[in-house]
Amino acid sequence: MTYPDPVYFGDKGEINATYRPATHEPELTYRSGNTVHYLATGASTNGQFGLYRWEMGPEPSGPDQHFHRSISESFFTLTGTIRIYDGNRWIDTRPGDFVHVPEGGIHAFRNESGEPASMLLHFAPGAPREGYFEGLAEFAVSGRPSDEELAAFYFRHDTFWV
Repeated sequence: MTYPDPVYFGDKGEINATYRPATHEPELTYRSGNTVHYLATGASTNGQFGLYRWEMGPEPSGPDQHFHRSISESFFTLTGTIRIYDGNRWIDTRPGDFVHVPEGGIHAFRNESGEPASMLLHFAPGAPREGYFEGLAEFAVSGRPSDEELAAFYFRHDTFWV
């Protein structure tokens, strides 16, 4: 493994950092009350990665077992207890625990603790996951689309259910 090819060729560096205070409102709130904070999107990182803070209420929630063909997904538990399926078993993760799932790896996550919980979700490369998160929120309001529309939505967002 080596460093990637350079993308910046200047001699003095740039002033181009971004800052997001912890008090920033979430970009998305689900009907369940769960929220998603778009910390760094693929668009803002030139496609390198996407980073999202996922905050779950005490009600059980989270996706079933699935995999992605083009992106890896990593989980870093911030608060509470989040169950993460690593393709082999369910792990009760606690603050500071980390799980990485390479492309093609079966995974899932759930908050079944009865208490609020939060985590960071990291996708690499930075696919446009915002459309996926927003689509799911819209389905909760407008109703489940047809099986064909749902299959096309999941395919478009690189989500394959096991």
